[in-house]
Amino acid sequence: MSRAASNLQIDSARLWGTIHETAKFGATPKGGVRRLTLSAEDKQVRDWFRKACEAAGLEVKVDTLGSMFALRKGRDMTKPPVGLGSHLDTQPTGGKYDGVLGTLAALEVARTLNDAGIETDAPICIVNWTNEEGSRFAPAMMASAAYVGDFTTEDILSRKDAANVSVAEALDAIGYRGDVPVGNQKLGSFVELHIEQGPILEAESKAIGVVDSGQGVLWYDGKITGFESHAGSTPMPLRRDALATLSEIVLAVEAIAKRHAPNAVGTIGEAVIANPSRNVIPGEIAFTADLRSSDDAIMNALDRDLRAAVAEIAKKRKVEVALDLIWRKPPTHFDPKLVDAVENAAKALGYSHRRITSGAGHDACNLNTKIPTAMVFVPCKDGISHNELEDASQADCTAGANVLLHTVLALAGVAS
Repeated sequence: MSRAASNLQIDSARLWGTIHETAKFGATPKGGVRRLTLSAEDKQVRDWFRKACEAAGLEVKVDTLGSMFALRKGRDMTKPPVGLGSHLDTQPTGGKYDGVLGTLAALEVARTLNDAGIETDAPICIVNWTNEEGSRFAPAMMASAAYVGDFTTEDILSRKDAANVSVAEALDAIGYRGDVPVGNQKLGSFVELHIEQGPILEAESKAIGVVDSGQGVLWYDGKITGFESHAGSTPMPLRRDALATLSEIVLAVEAIAKRHAPNAVGTIGEAVIANPSRNVIPGEIAFTADLRSSDDAIMNALDRDLRAAVAEIAKKRKVEVALDLIWRKPPTHFDPKLVDAVENAAKALGYSHRRITSGAGHDACNLNTKIPTAMVFVPCKDGISHNELEDASQADCTAGANVLLHTVLALAGVAS
């Protein structure tokens, strides 16, 4: 690598400016961002991103699931591009950095290379993946999952949100159902920058997390069917209370995760009482469960223990509980050579760093099943994410973007 390339740094102020500029699309009163995938706010940020990429000389294409691919040409266009990026959708109470940092840092990498007049040997492709969050449509990370063949395009297009709007209808509504077939844009590798979404880096005063693995995920949809009856006249021993049943299941999930700690977590994130009323014993409740581990054997144990606990609770309370596993994502072990490339970049730049496991799922975890992939983490304040209070410092965002830049330079090569 030339001296000019080895000393290259991104424009910190420009990156910071784009993060805060895009935060206006879906801005919330508490300083966060509500930008559900394929919403009007998502269209706004997508339009902004397209224009910014085109202004940087990138060729932007959109696939049939709405994922955006912005190509920066390399000297040798026969080589598959080095992919980088993340996502621009947020949780209902999201922050400015989750996904956004990785996507805008990728744009900043391209702008920095342009400013320095550096041509890479292999092309570079920036990606904004559709519906990483999974808060409007399930599953999360659906576009990258379809990209690697875990789902068909038709299956994903037919998925519906709580308002019965399909992915296809939502894409058409904002004009982002592209004409490029899913998987048509090949990538030779992929590097994703992201906030940690946990407290480890901040607690250890490390600037960079070199992500070498990611937790596997088990997602369940559950339904408890008891019996509605009068809250005043039904004796306690004769009740078939769906909500009381759910309370036991919640505590069972917590106990099961603790039993397999520290390499397991479990959460009941949603619960909806059908036809709720103050003086009616709940008779039907729909709920979700999310269990995770980076150990495949522990994932099997979590599934087994949860099913056994649910069956026991249902029998004791004389209710029916349906528990459907709707998604299983195996643990991720990122490509060792790419992980080393991230670590080497952090070392060369003089940033404090450590190897780390991702507690959250990411598009990179899906892509890793088919192409060499790695991730870069930076700290977020108090480990808070999926919350309007989510925060990260300009210095840490800059450090992550610089590591991303130099990882990409190592992978794409600098044309002589």
